[in-house]
Amino acid sequence: MTKSQSAPVKRLTIYDVAALAGASPTAVSSVLNGTWKKRRISVSLAERIKQIADENGFALNMQASGLRRETSRLIGMIVPKYDNRYFGSIVEKFESRARERGLFPIVTCTQRDPELEVQAARAMISHQVDCLVATGATDPDRITKLCSKAGVRSLNLDLPGKMAPSVISDNRGGAYALTKRILAASADTRAPGQPLLYVGGRSDHNTTERIRGFTEAHQEAGISVDPSMILATGYAPDKADAALRELAAERGKLPAAMFVNSTIPLEGVMRWIKTSRHFGDHLPHIGCFDWDPMVPILNENIVMLRQDVSGMLNALFHLIDSEAVTPRLVEVPTLFASLDTD
Repeated sequence: MTKSQSAPVKRLTIYDVAALAGASPTAVSSVLNGTWKKRRISVSLAERIKQIADENGFALNMQASGLRRETSRLIGMIVPKYDNRYFGSIVEKFESRARERGLFPIVTCTQRDPELEVQAARAMISHQVDCLVATGATDPDRITKLCSKAGVRSLNLDLPGKMAPSVISDNRGGAYALTKRILAASADTRAPGQPLLYVGGRSDHNTTERIRGFTEAHQEAGISVDPSMILATGYAPDKADAALRELAAERGKLPAAMFVNSTIPLEGVMRWIKTSRHFGDHLPHIGCFDWDPMVPILNENIVMLRQDVSGMLNALFHLIDSEAVTPRLVEVPTLFASLDTD
């Protein structure tokens, strides 16, 4: 028999790894699925099992194992974007907390596309995830229905649904506090009774609640907000840029103070300010319902409100750990970001 015709190398089983390590198959399974610390397996044995598995190219068949245990230990998450620190932080902390519980996280980005969200949910279900977290989904209840039919738990993060537990930021309260701060900071540069300009967002729950907090803060200050001052034209930077150009062409001088819905439209706002020279050499006071550590360092006229991602993920995994399935809304307070925030 020539080398090209040689029989295929026999792949190791979990029992082979156990024999080589001098351990039980259960111990091998616990080490390779990340739950060995809870079982009080020694570090030395865990390292020996991992080394043997790595040297022999062995990986635990989680799907086959899931069929035997009636649980796969897989947990899925869909996210709308990777292009800002907020969603990146959510993914990082989600993966960390999942692994702490011996779960294997699977994450995919759906580009705020409703059909991609459904495709991703179906793929996750087909891979037998035990739980699926829909983050910032355009139609979270549609995903919950798919999960429910397949017997998969579902939860919502960032944007709420009506059919599953949801964890979100306190959008109204945060917007109210941020608006008050920018109204105070810009009092000397705005005409009496002039409102802030609102930029970014779309017709979703979070934007609606942020506009509500924005409006309530103005009402408390005795300032009315003309609907034309609310430019909820989407999240894309180009849309924010175009909306400001159009409004400036219609109304002339715009308020030298703004509320921006996230760092994504903030990019378009800053581009318009720089290219249009609408405010000359003076940057307007801006409050942003989002956080990036570089922004306040570069300009002190920009105040950032940070969504408490750690608090949101703690609340999410509390619901997961408690096996909560009844629809409920958990709102996590926001934080004003400081320069030393990590």
